[in-house]
Amino acid sequence: MSSSRRNQSNSKGWLVLMWALILLAVAAGAAALYYQTQHPAYSGHSAKKQSIEEVKSVKKPKDSYDVIVVGTDPEGVAAAVSAARNGLSTLLVDGRNRDRLGGLMTLGELNTIDMNYAPKTNPLGRPEVFNKGFFSEWYAKLEGDSFDVNTAANAFYDLVRGEKNIDVLLKAQKIDPLVKAGGSAVQGAEITLADGSKQAVQASSVIDATQDGDFAAAAGVPFTFGRQDLGDPKSRMAVTVVFRLKHVTPDVWDKMSARAKTEPGGGANDVSIWGYRDMSNYPPVNKERAKMRGLNVGRENDDTVLINSLQIFNVDTFNPQSVQEAFEIANKELPNVVAYMKTTFPELANVELAGTASELYVRETRHMQGEYRLNIVDVCSNADQWDRIGFGSYPVDIQRTSPTDNGNVVCHPTQYAIPFRSLVPQKVDGLLVVGRAASYDTLPHGSARVIPTGMAEGEAAGAAAKIALDDKVTFRQLSASKDAVAKLQAQLNKQGMEVQPMTLKPAAFMEHKEYEGLKAAMMLGLASGAYDNNFQLDVQSNPKRMVNLILGSKKMKPDAFKGDASAAIAKLEGADKIALTIDQASYTITQALGMPAAVQQAQQTLVTNKLLTDASLNLIVDKQKLTNADTYMMIKDLQAGLTGKP
Repeated sequence: MSSSRRNQSNSKGWLVLMWALILLAVAAGAAALYYQTQHPAYSGHSAKKQSIEEVKSVKKPKDSYDVIVVGTDPEGVAAAVSAARNGLSTLLVDGRNRDRLGGLMTLGELNTIDMNYAPKTNPLGRPEVFNKGFFSEWYAKLEGDSFDVNTAANAFYDLVRGEKNIDVLLKAQKIDPLVKAGGSAVQGAEITLADGSKQAVQASSVIDATQDGDFAAAAGVPFTFGRQDLGDPKSRMAVTVVFRLKHVTPDVWDKMSARAKTEPGGGANDVSIWGYRDMSNYPPVNKERAKMRGLNVGRENDDTVLINSLQIFNVDTFNPQSVQEAFEIANKELPNVVAYMKTTFPELANVELAGTASELYVRETRHMQGEYRLNIVDVCSNADQWDRIGFGSYPVDIQRTSPTDNGNVVCHPTQYAIPFRSLVPQKVDGLLVVGRAASYDTLPHGSARVIPTGMAEGEAAGAAAKIALDDKVTFRQLSASKDAVAKLQAQLNKQGMEVQPMTLKPAAFMEHKEYEGLKAAMMLGLASGAYDNNFQLDVQSNPKRMVNLILGSKKMKPDAFKGDASAAIAKLEGADKIALTIDQASYTITQALGMPAAVQQAQQTLVTNKLLTDASLNLIVDKQKLTNADTYMMIKDLQAGLTGKP
């Protein structure tokens, strides 16, 4: 090679290398910028605490709007901004004497987000969040997956005041539905203003973003309450009083993080800590009403932290006296809680209690009866929906319902869809319900209740209000039209959301030959797979477990259970250790139903009464050693036989 060609070749080589380095730097910069946008805290926690910006509230709303959004929790803010960006005149109104936006996240001081992560990563290998859109726009303004509550409140307000089509009305005394004659549709709201005067405000549609579906309930929308769909309407997940600790300096934070990272299931990042399982050993003063769990810690920008861990039971959140009592229980408990922390964990020796949130963290009250009711099989099987308007992936986390309950994780989905039909109430039109009161069964509510899912629903509701108005259709008609829903989905994708169809490989438990039995057991709340989705289908069962299974099945048709399942093991030694036979399992069922049958005749009695099928019996490999999956098939047949529903 000549000298000139060698030089020319070297020059080209250097040019290629230079461009490669430039492109690499640009890519790295873009990745870093993306990551810092999504998770600002990871660049180093050095932010200063913001002052709360005053929310400008109108003194008097207009006489009519295109849409009224009731409730200033995150779901309501998302709905209002989405509606306004779609060109709708929007009233965002709240009736809870609040002075800022954000509700649970700001006044309830729940400053850690239960994230919905997608099964993919960003350029730096961090998990992506589902749905994006308005949620990601707000999230980009925060410190991270935990945040300072002032930052969050100001971020909500910044996004709202940037929309010229939104009027904000705070501190309304009451917000009642204006219902069309006959009660078939909502036409606006009668608002009792702060001064006591009343004003009728007309609207083409209303979006209920209250935490408990208060507006919809007043309009006549049907709901179930708590665990009513599982036969226990008086049972619901505990409420929490979030509390604040001060003197959590960077050094204390680092030591707390280090401890949490050594615990099974514990961990930490720059703004969040989860762990300290030993706090569950704290001896409560009020043993009947209070219980501590491991610490969920969210960092503030002033050497304080907020902790979501103190659970209070049997609180009627619709009764102001009961709510006040919950705070009184917390205020008596917390000095002892902090003292326990200080003596149990050396790194917390100097922390002090610095107060509580002004609102309760309420996990569960009403569950709407909508055009579609999201069920636990939908969630655990990663089901798509033709009318998807968002996705969830948070574990199905059922918190304690009593001090003796340990809570439960039913499954950990990878990705499931939220249908638009779950926002559309039965019986009443002109109305959408978003957030934790939407149309979910109580078990899937354990996952779908999280804030990012609710904000996706809010954004979808705001866009749907525009389509319904322009196309002159009701929400019920929209929810039944594939063309109208496709238009809604296209608009949501245009707004920056990601609601494309999904296809996932079936989970291992879905390919089990007795999966149909597992589905029946899940729907009845009788099967749990925990975080690893291990339902222990092939694990050997026992007579005691079968009794517990049948006792839990009474909810399928209570009047049919005239006997006592426990009688089946009254004279059986080692009932929790010996193998379960098909005869013993069948006998447990006949005893529970009050059907006269000896152990040896019980199976045939069930078959004769169409409470056990040959198809299920043929799937049982060893009739002397039944597995959990075998018993679930028997539950499936029992339910079908008693209710007439497969």
